[in-house]
Amino acid sequence: MQTGKIIKSISGFYDVLTAEGKVERTRARGNFRKQKIKPVVGDHVEFEDGYILAIKPRQNVLVRPPMANLDLAIVVMSAVEPDFSTNLLDRYLVYLAANNMEALIYVSKIDLLSEQQLAQLMPLLQQYGEIGYRVYSHGTADFSGIKEAAAGKTLMVMGQSGAGKSTLLNYLLPELKLATAEISQSLNRGRHTTRTVTLYPIGVGGAIADTPGFSSLDLSQINSEDLGQYFIEFLDVSGQCRFRGCQHLREPDCAVKSAVEAGTIAKFRYADYVQLHDELGNLRPTYRKS
Repeated sequence: MQTGKIIKSISGFYDVLTAEGKVERTRARGNFRKQKIKPVVGDHVEFEDGYILAIKPRQNVLVRPPMANLDLAIVVMSAVEPDFSTNLLDRYLVYLAANNMEALIYVSKIDLLSEQQLAQLMPLLQQYGEIGYRVYSHGTADFSGIKEAAAGKTLMVMGQSGAGKSTLLNYLLPELKLATAEISQSLNRGRHTTRTVTLYPIGVGGAIADTPGFSSLDLSQINSEDLGQYFIEFLDVSGQCRFRGCQHLREPDCAVKSAVEAGTIAKFRYADYVQLHDELGNLRPTYRKS
């Protein structure tokens, strides 16, 4: 019996990296299908004679992209083409927080901004830094900080198509020489250039995944009543709300709303929270955990 980590999944085959540093191509046993279990990249597995026999307990698992046991995600946002969106960024951050993953923000194409556009964007990025997120931008970082953040961790690069994921990966791992594509001007989105999910070694004991680009996230598994805990700056003050389980909407004596009025919580973040709360509430009836 051998053990290892799945580093690539393609067409029903799984490449497993063993503790000895060898890559073995495997397939999943038929009983996985009967149990409706599917191995994914990042899984720690036991295998023998080319077949995966067991999947070890997962730290977390994502449906899209299909990956498991991730520690960190680099969220790639472009400054322009497509334009920077705090609403989309906040959706990514909520998605990651709900999956117990740390987030690092990387903004590409800063060099394409006019002075006026740059003056509008930088205060927003500063606010994310003040919340507690690590923020990097193309032209102002040498990527050493990102490599340090990746040390010993399994992470993925995620973001809108055309935002520059492959470009960032080429900086971090030049030997990959990943293909990049021009932005489709008619659709204002990038053509997909990544076809499989693959983990590549980075730093000391770290691994980084390239994932297909996508412009929307499925947040339907998040209960609207839990949303506030995924806006991390809310947690600093929500204990001071008058009501336990305050949703920070119409309740009186809400510390989060007071913080928004005082300017210690950004108005755009609160607006994104309200919009997401409404969307999630419309997906299913809200419930209270026992």
